[in-house]
Amino acid sequence: MVEAVAVSIYRKVNSSSIGRADAPALKRHVPTLEKMLWGGTVMLIIDHIISGELSWRFPFFTALGQTGGWEVMLHEMLAVGVPMALVVTAVWAVYAVLKGKKSVQYQTK
Repeated sequence: MVEAVAVSIYRKVNSSSIGRADAPALKRHVPTLEKMLWGGTVMLIIDHIISGELSWRFPFFTALGQTGGWEVMLHEMLAVGVPMALVVTAVWAVYAVLKGKKSVQYQTK
C-alpha cells in the first residue's frame, strides 16, 4: 500500500510528462503500475478481512491485540509484503520495457 501511495503521488506530481508517446517506456507506463499496486492492495485487504487478520474495531489488526503481536506483524510485512511489492514492480518493469520495444518496432515499420 505504501508503494501504491508513493506511485500515485508521483503520477499526480508528474502528470504532464507521464503517458506521452515521447516519454521513456517506464515513465509512460506508470499508470499501469499504479493500477497493479492498488489492485493488489485491495485484494490483500479483502484476504486479510476474510482470514480474520483485520477487524472492524480497534486495534483493527488482530495481531496487535496480543502480546508481541506487533513484532510478528512487522516481520510478516518485511518478509512477505516487501518481496511481493518488489515482484509486482519487477513484472511491471519487464512489461513496460517489452511494450516499449514493441511500440518502437511498429513506429519504424
